[in-house]
Amino acid sequence: MRSEPQPHPDPRLLPVTALNGIGAQSAARLEKLGIRHVQDLLFHLPLRYQDRSRITPLNQLLPGTTALVCGRVEFTDQIQRGRNSVICRIADGSGGELSLRFFHFSVQQSQQLKPGIQIGCFGEIRYGFAGLEMVHPEYRLVDDPAQLIEHTLTPVYPLTEGISQSALRKAARQALALCLQSRSAIKDWLPAELLQSRDYPSLQEALQTLHTPPPQLSGQILSATPLPALRRLAFEEFLAHHLALLQGKLAYKQWPAPVLHLDAPTKQAFLAALPFRLTAAQQRVAGEIEADCRQNRPMLRLVQGDVGSGKTVVAALAALAALSSGYQTAIMAPTELLAEQHFRNFSHWFAAAPTRILFLSGQLKGKPRQHTLQALADGSAGIVIGTHALFQDSVHFHKLGLIVIDEQHRFGVHQRLALREKGQTGGLRPHQLIMTATPIPRTLAMLQYSDLDISVIDELPPGRKPVATSAISSERRAEVIGRIEHWVAQQRQAYWVCTLIEESEALQCEAAEKTAAALRQALPNVRIGLVHGRMKAAEKEAVMQAFKNRDCDLLVATTVIEVGVDVANAGLMVIENPERLGLSQLHQLRGRVGRGNQDSYCLLLYQAPLSQTGKQRLAILKQSNDGFAIAEKDLELRGPGEVMGTRQTGQIQFKIADLERDRELLESIPAAAQTILDRHPEIIQPLIERWIGRSRHYAEV
Repeated sequence: MRSEPQPHPDPRLLPVTALNGIGAQSAARLEKLGIRHVQDLLFHLPLRYQDRSRITPLNQLLPGTTALVCGRVEFTDQIQRGRNSVICRIADGSGGELSLRFFHFSVQQSQQLKPGIQIGCFGEIRYGFAGLEMVHPEYRLVDDPAQLIEHTLTPVYPLTEGISQSALRKAARQALALCLQSRSAIKDWLPAELLQSRDYPSLQEALQTLHTPPPQLSGQILSATPLPALRRLAFEEFLAHHLALLQGKLAYKQWPAPVLHLDAPTKQAFLAALPFRLTAAQQRVAGEIEADCRQNRPMLRLVQGDVGSGKTVVAALAALAALSSGYQTAIMAPTELLAEQHFRNFSHWFAAAPTRILFLSGQLKGKPRQHTLQALADGSAGIVIGTHALFQDSVHFHKLGLIVIDEQHRFGVHQRLALREKGQTGGLRPHQLIMTATPIPRTLAMLQYSDLDISVIDELPPGRKPVATSAISSERRAEVIGRIEHWVAQQRQAYWVCTLIEESEALQCEAAEKTAAALRQALPNVRIGLVHGRMKAAEKEAVMQAFKNRDCDLLVATTVIEVGVDVANAGLMVIENPERLGLSQLHQLRGRVGRGNQDSYCLLLYQAPLSQTGKQRLAILKQSNDGFAIAEKDLELRGPGEVMGTRQTGQIQFKIADLERDRELLESIPAAAQTILDRHPEIIQPLIERWIGRSRHYAEV
């Protein structure tokens, strides 16, 4: 009886162990590079290329270049002085000579390189003691120089320990050949109209070009402008991430959500009790949030507003709508200082509300913590404000209807999702309001926050004066200290911010402590407080309260005060080493002053000499108080990776696309995504799975 023919396995999905030369050990090492299947090798692109398409005569070699050469060994000598090395001199009859130097060598290797042997080498040319040389070149013995010539540029791949270039090149060539054998193996999901409108090659052409580019592309492929083949893959990857976020948003919006209604009398009473009036921009954004919360589908909204634009009170109106509708609100902030600031504001604004407002952080222990958890679980607390402690397993809500997250980019996205999961009661999902005082450049917002509707508070409260900003060399430190003494004599307060390049909190705190000690010695008549991230919550609170109560004149702090400190009488800020921070972070810090109706100043105490870029950045800060304009300049000067903080957990990571190199592609992504949603919805899932896989934690639903 004949057995049924087995279906031919899809070569893309074959494990890498199906390739010649890849065993279990090599597969485990490749997995560190994210390579598990044959398809993964196709999208593991070279970092750069080497041109081995021609042999360069030795008399034409130039230092600082790489070259493929071929010559006969004239002599080999072992040098004993200094570091032991083997020197091998070759010549090719062109009149030129080249030394090959090996510091790591075996006896067999030195014996192999005997006079008269023909050898081919590839490496970088540099000046040595006896003229031009190559140090540790790739080499092999050859009978015919033609054996050395490669008819495509040689790829240089990102590696991991235990995997050599030659092994990865061999595996990539096999993967490409396997997938090209079957037309269906490399499926081009992008619609023809998208490819044609951008003059992009097919996926097969793009991959072939990038893994095995012909020598005539050498000039293009080594230039700063990416090839159409690379742009095409970056475009597809951006598109996949954008579609994943949109799909997550659409799926989340399918869930029912509590309808939060705020009646006019309750709203008017709340606004009338505030010590200020809302700006037109605040009223507009509050209206957008109200309209979202009245729907039976969950709100997903990001509120951007410059430092001091009044985002918190807009969030308070949303919390009022939740309270009025019988639901709880959770407000999560990245630092205890900011959470404590929100707690004070909300406690004041909701003093007359028939509910409890609680604070929850990791510092809360014992019975106070148990009482807080009980109040959240039984519903007697309508609003809770805290840090990441809000999404711990022990926290349970009675009826969570609204989540407010401040400075979301400081959390991993999975933390936001963990808090959201706590609101799933009775089949309902909570509304989400995200706030940030870090203006996000438009192109980056289109990618990173395409799962959110975006509102912008683009107006500052009346009476706010721009902060006058000056850059002063640290050589004039004594002059700056004298200015503080004069400032305090006028009954005004000041900040002194310490920054360090090191990310170690301990080192930053130590620097702040030393600075505070030095300033106390220099300013004996000035009351100096100190605040940093390693102090206990109660200690920080005591210092901050003293500063607010004017019992402290000068507050020395780390960048922990970047957000959440609001003292109207503090109108002077000194920032040490501002060249070490991004423009947006400097702007955030500067926003701690200028919160009253008096003139305010920010002094940038830099270390000379400044680089050209450093001068540019400080000049931008001096010239502008517009956070959005500053964010765009920050993007130009530092690049998207630093502006978006891609090292943080939960930020989008790319295999091929590069935010710096491919930034201009972002403009066209939303329109392309809409085309696919409208006309080709069937390709969305395959695209997402190709580039992201099934684990899309930032787009989970």
